[in-house]
Formats: sequence, C-alpha cells, structure tokens
Amino acid sequence: MWRRVAIVLMLAGAWCCIGPSVTVAQEPGVASLKEMFARLKGCWRAPRLPNGNPGMEITVLVAFTRDGRILGHPRITFETRGASDDERLIYRTAVMETLQRCVPMPFIHGMGDAIAGRPFTLRFDDRRNHPKPNEKRAWLTTTTL
Repeated sequence: MWRRVAIVLMLAGAWCCIGPSVTVAQEPGVASLKEMFARLKGCWRAPRLPNGNPGMEITVLVAFTRDGRILGHPRITFETRGASDDERLIYRTAVMETLQRCVPMPFIHGMGDAIAGRPFTLRFDDRRNHPKPNEKRAWLTTTTL
C-alpha cells in the first residue's frame, strides 16, 4: 500500500513539474504608438445616451510604466462646454472603464522603455452630430471667362 502511495506521489510531482501540454496563445505586444492608440480605440465603449443627446468630447492625460500599467492617476483636461454634470460623470466613467479594459498594455521591451513616464493626451470624441466645416472650395467652382 505504501508503495502505491509513493508511486502516486511521484507521478503527481512529475505532473506538477512538467505540467499539461496545452499551449496558450499570447497577444502580440504593442510595438508602436499607432498600435497603442488602436488598442485603446478598441477598448472604448460609448455610453448609452437618450435619443437626441448630442454626446460630448472628453480628453484625458495619462502616462504608462514600462510594464504597461498606468503611472499615477489619469487627469481629465477637457470636457465639452455646456455638458451637464450627469453627462460629464457618464463620460468620465466610460473613459476610466476603457483604461481599465486596456491596462496593463502589453508593450514590447523597447516600446515600454521608450514611453515609460511620458504623458499622452487621449481624446475621446463621441459627438453624435459632428459639426460640418465651413470651408469654401474654390477649386470646385466653375468660372466662365
């Protein structure tokens, strides 16, 4: 009986050291600013608003550590003028949830070293009725001579 227990313990120990042969696919690391902003854009979930609400624009200042965590506290630097306090709170919550979904950012070694501690300004534009530019297109007008 002791012999069986010893064999079972040896097999269990070997299993723990070797582990199962299941390979887990890892996400590719973030190697550029373009990839970082694309990943943040993918984490953004616009908040639900009542019909007719124009939405708003919000900007946040954030810095990352080498290993992709947020350094310090993100700071809101701009919010659309005229937005109510409730709308501001909804959008602030949406931005913080976006950062929580994306952090830690899987930077490759060189990228993490390059951006560590540097502040980034992230602009979230969720205006539902984008203003049209008042640009005159002189090159499209025809002139008769």
